[in-house]
Amino acid sequence: MGLLSRLFASKPDPRDAVRPLWDAVVAEARDPAWYAQGGVEDSVTGRFDMVSATTSLVLVRLEQSPGLKAASSYLTEWFVEDMDGQLREFGVGDMVVGKRVGRLVSTLGGRLGAFREAVPQGRDAVRNVVERNITLSDSAAPGEVADRLLALSASLAATDDEQLMAGKLRAGASA
Repeated sequence: MGLLSRLFASKPDPRDAVRPLWDAVVAEARDPAWYAQGGVEDSVTGRFDMVSATTSLVLVRLEQSPGLKAASSYLTEWFVEDMDGQLREFGVGDMVVGKRVGRLVSTLGGRLGAFREAVPQGRDAVRNVVERNITLSDSAAPGEVADRLLALSASLAATDDEQLMAGKLRAGASA
């Protein structure tokens, strides 16, 4: 490779390998069933709650595979980048975007810890996390949301690393 080619060649972004997984996380969080059947409030806050819940479950799954430690970091970076972009679209100014993203990441960390602890304990523990951490409508079915989150967690556990990285969150599902 010539000098100019080396100077101007861009290195591939290592996060690109995790992009299908991030896209799948967002698609799962946007599944209308969370909102229609589960009663998650269909609002900016409710949608953020589902993105953070789904991201948390995927991060817990990534922790189970020592070879996916970097993927865990990159997935979190996609979360940060997406939240930054969303805030800017809502018109949040540059001066406060960093603080707000910081709060959103802190929220993700709290939910990650809550789901990490609750999932092994079962439905009642996950239902408590849902009731405390997910914005629900008046007609909500927190037990159904908890059941769906547990089913997602079980499916993630049954999905091999390669399929997971390809964005298949549900065992046997296509991306």
